[in-house]
Amino acid sequence: ALFQAAPTATHSLHHGQILHPFPSQTNQRIVNMVKFSIPAVALAIGVGISSTIAFAPITPAASQRTASLHMSDFVQSPLAPLTVWGDKIPNILDSQTKAKARKMEFAPTIKSSDLGLASDDIDGQLAYVKEHAMEIKQQMVENGAVIFREFDLMKEQDGFVKFYEAIGMKTCLDPLHSVSARPTVDGNKNSPVYEAVNKESRKNFFIGMHNEFVGTRAPRAAAFVCFKAAEEGGEFLIADGRQIFRDLRSDLVEKLYNRNIRYSVMELPFFGWVDNLPEFAQPGVMGAVRGLANFAINSKVDFSVDLQWGEGGYDKVKMLQARAPSQPPILVHPVTGEPHWFCNVHSHSSKLRKDRESVYGAERFEDGASQINKSDMFYGDDGDISDGDLEHMDEITMKNVQFVKMTEGDVVLLDNYKCMHGRNVFDGTRKHGVAWFEGWSGEEEMKSKAQQPAQESTKKAFFMA
Repeated sequence: ALFQAAPTATHSLHHGQILHPFPSQTNQRIVNMVKFSIPAVALAIGVGISSTIAFAPITPAASQRTASLHMSDFVQSPLAPLTVWGDKIPNILDSQTKAKARKMEFAPTIKSSDLGLASDDIDGQLAYVKEHAMEIKQQMVENGAVIFREFDLMKEQDGFVKFYEAIGMKTCLDPLHSVSARPTVDGNKNSPVYEAVNKESRKNFFIGMHNEFVGTRAPRAAAFVCFKAAEEGGEFLIADGRQIFRDLRSDLVEKLYNRNIRYSVMELPFFGWVDNLPEFAQPGVMGAVRGLANFAINSKVDFSVDLQWGEGGYDKVKMLQARAPSQPPILVHPVTGEPHWFCNVHSHSSKLRKDRESVYGAERFEDGASQINKSDMFYGDDGDISDGDLEHMDEITMKNVQFVKMTEGDVVLLDNYKCMHGRNVFDGTRKHGVAWFEGWSGEEEMKSKAQQPAQESTKKAFFMA
């Protein structure tokens, strides 16, 4: 559709007031340059756009892992649920002060041996999970994550599926579903278990801490599983969003919350040729190209994207940068009501990623798709965030990161709102998978119980008055 629409756009430029006065040779040169930009825009749309696209593997091929599950065994899951932004926090600094005084426990571990079960007692492990399903989910919600170790049950995909089904987790599609295709572990289209970022070409790419969400959608929870650990590194990283909110400088918390944040989710670095046009022709051509790209991208995704002209790379080549809508960096948890950090600056900041290159090497943004999949973060009003503030957010984030070295069968079940995740660099072959969840059985019951103390407090205050 994009290629069919392109001649119309070019044709209207050719006969408009901008190009009509030019000599025919210059006129044709500009038209050819605009036409040249169309495949670049099409490539960008094909690759997709997302808030996590900088580290999502965009490949048609998937690992062909032997399993007893087949495509016919699965019914396609629903879309990832809409992000629960919640109510605005009236006094963000007062909330932070209360968070500093609150005791927080994060990511308890459940070992098969601590339960009196042998690591190969698959039936016993499944029975335990079923019997304690509500307790496990409560731990996930209250503590952000639960780590399972020494469970042979989850060493293969079918056992992993039995594990989360026994807990009562409800799968949803990968949040990237509407904009790109993340490969599944077994290669089946309808499989609910997706590949984590295991590509060899991304092994030296440190995936910064983030909550999984794309545009307007965010899974409520996730389960990350290890089918094969990397020979070196490759740790799964987790961090408590409550603790990051608690530890950030108060002046920065206030500034970020009042101004909101905004992500740049994609760059189209194909427009250096615009600088070679006559100066008086550039605004018209840039407006036409921006309009075409805006239309194409916004017809592809289910959230609004604003394209802005900028310069990128070391040679400051003209590019179009796609920015997502403004959003708050701190949310109220949908179940417990606790405020927590919900901001992907650690993974999205161009500066922080560049700083990590000095430690881990270049990101290898070499092919066409990788050149597009570049992100950054700004204030919600498009203002730049200072290097000092970015470095402080990096410091506080890493202070709260846990490096979880997973072995075959280990699982991290996490609340995608409270718990951020990432991945360390690695060497060797790494096979990790992930299932996303729209929710779980008993979630509404949890919400009711969590709201009871607040309701009792309100009643008490009313009668005392």
